[in-house]
Amino acid sequence: MKKYVCDICGYIYDEATGDPDNGIAAGTKWEALPDDFVCPLCGVGKDSFSEQA
Repeated sequence: MKKYVCDICGYIYDEATGDPDNGIAAGTKWEALPDDFVCPLCGVGKDSFSEQA
């Protein structure tokens, strides 16, 4: 499982835990998120996230 960090605010999307507060189940892959997914903290789109090393 991978993690993706918002380049703007630092929010981390962890595929292992998902984002249950926003209806995204644990184990949801980044690629499976809808194209209109936005950072729950600052509202930027998926193109503003980078894979965490």
